[in-house]
Amino acid sequence: MQDQAPYYHQIGKEIEVFEHAYKNKISFLLKGPTGTGKSRFIEYMAHKLDKKLITISCHEETSSTDLVGRYIIKGTETIWSDGPLTTAIKEGAIIYLDEIAEARPDVIVAIHSLTDHRRELFIDKLGETVKAHEDFMLVASFNPGYQKGFKELKPSTRQRFIATAFAYPDAKIEADILVNETGVDKDIAKKLVNIATKIRNLTELGLAETVSTRLLVDAAKLIHSGLPKRLSVEVAIVEPLTDDLDVVEALKDLCNLMI
Repeated sequence: MQDQAPYYHQIGKEIEVFEHAYKNKISFLLKGPTGTGKSRFIEYMAHKLDKKLITISCHEETSSTDLVGRYIIKGTETIWSDGPLTTAIKEGAIIYLDEIAEARPDVIVAIHSLTDHRRELFIDKLGETVKAHEDFMLVASFNPGYQKGFKELKPSTRQRFIATAFAYPDAKIEADILVNETGVDKDIAKKLVNIATKIRNLTELGLAETVSTRLLVDAAKLIHSGLPKRLSVEVAIVEPLTDDLDVVEALKDLCNLMI
């Protein structure tokens, strides 16, 4: 457990809502684009509640076996090894399934009995049912706007959670986040936020993802450590957004005018 809480700037009532969800043993879903502070929020809440946090970054190969556990060979023996989900259930930790919609369907099936009144996990390979520890909580996140129509969460899954939507903070709060996270000058922070706002509004570019607060933090760190401002913006904001050379050039020109 960290001694110092991770920096988190509250945007709405999300801290209060999470505390009540934890108290009432209700699973929690974070919705929103990448880089809007979802993971940082969970780290902050785990610290605030003084609970162990286990984070799983889900991808298309993530299976229920990866989460629940598997038999492994140790020397001459075959022994069972609990996966991170089973460990969290037994220890009373908070488990955070980041980008849950990316995982294989069997993951969703595995968590269903944990997200209702049963709060239990059936481990078919052992023929055992594990009841969740009193302090266990399941938290998941997903990006509902990413690749629309592909990898969406079914209503039957969504309705097992209470949900909070995360979006990019307003300009003043976002600039404050950059200053607190990186120590960058306030004037530079404002310029970076202005760049992000401008690019976020350029819907005609057809970017799959737009400028996240995370990218701004990276740019601010580079500037604060002495890398030239325009180069920092190019490598931390422009290049990660697209591989289209024309769009890259257009974004570089735009950013160079603004910083």
